[in-house]
Amino acid sequence: MEIKVLGPLEARLNGVSITPTASKPRQLLALLGLQAGQVVTVPTLIEELWGMTPPRSALTTLQTYVLRIRRKIEAAAPHPQAKDVLVTRYGGYLLEAGPDSVDVAAFERSAKAGRLAFDAGRLEEASTLFGAALAVWRGPVLSDVKIGVRLGMEITRLEESRLGVQETRIDAELRLGRHQALLGELSMLTAQHPMHENFRAQHMLALYRSGRQWRALEEYRSLHDRLVEELGLAPSERLRQLQRAILSADSGLDVRGGAVVPQLAS
Repeated sequence: MEIKVLGPLEARLNGVSITPTASKPRQLLALLGLQAGQVVTVPTLIEELWGMTPPRSALTTLQTYVLRIRRKIEAAAPHPQAKDVLVTRYGGYLLEAGPDSVDVAAFERSAKAGRLAFDAGRLEEASTLFGAALAVWRGPVLSDVKIGVRLGMEITRLEESRLGVQETRIDAELRLGRHQALLGELSMLTAQHPMHENFRAQHMLALYRSGRQWRALEEYRSLHDRLVEELGLAPSERLRQLQRAILSADSGLDVRGGAVVPQLAS
């Protein structure tokens, strides 16, 4: 079985799609897929599908949705029986698919290996592994599925993990002196996440190193004004320190021997 959630929902068995077309069965399969190999309790499934005010018929309707998915499984692969793939367990249901069947596993495996390489100073390897992790994504998580409370929690976790991988990959690239190649990506990321200070700091550093000191200072001013207007907050001390370093053309911002000088003067 192959289940993809990092983008539109895709579920295949023996190369045949088993993805339901109806909204709630898709929602059900998405949650079961994200928890592949684990029992998802009936109350959890009901909460996902109907929130805190389920109809009286919720349990019966849930069973109907399970039956619909099992029929899709049977059409794709008569053996083993569908009930052995989408398994009824005490108190819930379990999708019998190995964790490696879900694209999230490939993302997390490459991301973990990338962090280990980064921490060990193997920057080229880290960059490659982070790139492989991000390449698994085909778009926003479950972009064509209705999202309830439980899926929403999973999506938040995965999107935060994706941002963390992007941030650390860019850090590795900056340490390798590839600031000019990062400008387009960082411009897009700061537009998408206008109050993400780490992306903003990376963009400022890449601009400064590319000979665009004034643009780097504009980036700081843009974030400063937005934070003050929308939240009544100032940028962090780390970002203010970076601004002062750019103003004074601090040599600590330069690439030395292909690595970022990590500490700024206080």
